[in-house]
Amino acid sequence: MSGIYIHIPFCKQACHYCDFHFSTSLKKKDEMILALATEIALRKNEAENETIETIYFGGGTPSILSIEDIKLLIDEVYKNYKVVENPEITVEANPDDLTEERIIELSNNRVNRLSIGIQSFFEDDLKMMNRAHNSDEASNCLEIATKYFDNISLDLIYGIPGMSNEKWKQNIEKALSFNIPHISSYALTVEPKTALETFIKKGIIKEPNDEVAQEHFHILVETLQENGFIHYELSNFGKENYSSKNNSSYWLGKKYIGIGPSAHSFDGISRSWNIANNTLYIKSIQDNTLPLTSEKLTKEDSYNEYIMTGLRTIWGVSLERIKSEFGQEFLNYLNTQSQRFIDDGLLEIENNILKTTKKGKFLCDGIASDLFLVNLD
Repeated sequence: MSGIYIHIPFCKQACHYCDFHFSTSLKKKDEMILALATEIALRKNEAENETIETIYFGGGTPSILSIEDIKLLIDEVYKNYKVVENPEITVEANPDDLTEERIIELSNNRVNRLSIGIQSFFEDDLKMMNRAHNSDEASNCLEIATKYFDNISLDLIYGIPGMSNEKWKQNIEKALSFNIPHISSYALTVEPKTALETFIKKGIIKEPNDEVAQEHFHILVETLQENGFIHYELSNFGKENYSSKNNSSYWLGKKYIGIGPSAHSFDGISRSWNIANNTLYIKSIQDNTLPLTSEKLTKEDSYNEYIMTGLRTIWGVSLERIKSEFGQEFLNYLNTQSQRFIDDGLLEIENNILKTTKKGKFLCDGIASDLFLVNLD
C-alpha cells in the first residue's frame, strides 16, 4: 500500500479553469469532516496487510480546514492503519490561507509537506483565473513557509493567453528565488462547463494556444534542469530526494485509498470512485455504506494505463515488463505501434526501456493514446 488520499471538497471561490469536485458553501463542513473520519475507519480492512507511506490532503482547498479538522483526520488514519515511521503528509494550500500562525500549527501537527497553489506571481493572471489570493500573498506565504517547512511544492500554470515567454521566465525565476525543492507546472486547459470555457466562447478571453504552451513547457524544462531539478514526470520537477512520494505512487501503479466525495482508489486489480455529491456522500457514510462504484481492470486497461503513466515519467515503459506481465503479443503490438514515433525522434529505446525524447515529452499523452489497444482478439 502506498497511501491515503483525502479529498476536501470546499473552496472559498471557484477558479475559472477548475473542474474538480468542490462546493463554495461551508454549511456541511462539520458533517463532512465526520463523514471523512468515518470512511477512513470503514475502509481499514482494505489495508489490512499494507503499510501507509503517504497521507495527502487534496481538493478543493484543504487549507480552508481548521487545524483541529486536519489533526482529527490524521489521527483517524493512525488509529486504523499501520503507518510507516516517517510518512510524507502533504496538505494542499492556497496562499491566502497561509498566515504564519497557520503554517506553524501545520508544522506542529505531523504535516511535513506543503503543496502551495501559486499558479502565477502576476496580478493580472490571478484575476483572470479568479484565484482567491493576490501576488503579494503569493510571495509572502512562501517567505514564511520556507522558515518552517523544508519540503514545499508550488504550482505554476503556463500557456495563459497573452503571456509572453519573458513573463513566463519571470514567473519561473521568482519561484526559484525562494529555493523551493519541488515545482508542479501545468498548461492552462479549457475544461467543459467551466467559466473559462464560457469566457472563451463569448470572446472575453482568448483561447490558449498550443504552440505558446509548448514553448513555455520547453523554457520550463530547460530552466529547471539547469537549476538542479529532476524532471521526473511530465508536470513535476523535484530536487534530489524531493519527488512527491504520493504522486509517484500513482504513476508507479501502487495501491491507494481515496477518501471523500469524488475520490478514486486502486487496489492493484480494480479502480473505484466515490460519488461526486457532498450531500449524498455524507448520507451514505452516515448509513455506514460506502458510496462507491468500482470496475475491474481488464488486461488491456492495465496495459494502457502502464503505457500512459510510463511515458509521462522518467521511468519509461519496461519492454521486459510488457513481455512478462502482458505477453509477447502485447510486446509485438507495442513495437509495431511505437516505430513511427521512434523514426520521428519522439520516442527512444534505452536499456530495453521505451521513453519519450526531449522533443516528444510535451506530446506524450497524445503519443500514449496512439499506442493504446482496445482488444487484441
